[in-house]
Amino acid sequence: MIVDDSEDQAHLLQVHLERLGFTVSIAGTAEDAIESYRRIEPAVAVVDLLLPGMDGWQLVDAMKAEVPGSRLVVTSVLGTEDYPTADAVLPKPFTFRQIAHTMDSIFPPG
Repeated sequence: MIVDDSEDQAHLLQVHLERLGFTVSIAGTAEDAIESYRRIEPAVAVVDLLLPGMDGWQLVDAMKAEVPGSRLVVTSVLGTEDYPTADAVLPKPFTFRQIAHTMDSIFPPG
C-alpha cells in the first residue's frame, strides 16, 4: 500500500513496486489509508509523512495500533532525523535501486 497525496509520486512508486512483484493499492489521505489498511492488511505500507489532515506520523502510530507487527516504510522530502519508528526510511527523491534495496531489507530474498 502507498499513502501519498501526490498522485505523481504515488504512481512512480507504484510502477517501481509492481516491477518488484508487489500488488499495489494507493490511498491519498491518512483517513482513506486506515480504512483500506483494515480491509486489505497489506504486506507493507509506504507512508509519506506530509499528508493533509492526519499527518504521516499520526498515521504510522494508528497503523501500528491497528495491526501490530505491521511493516511500514516512511518517505518524505524532509531532511529530518525525526522520522517515526518504521521498518525503513526512503527519502525522496528515490531511485528504483533504493526502493529495491528497501524492500529486500524488509523481505529478505530466499
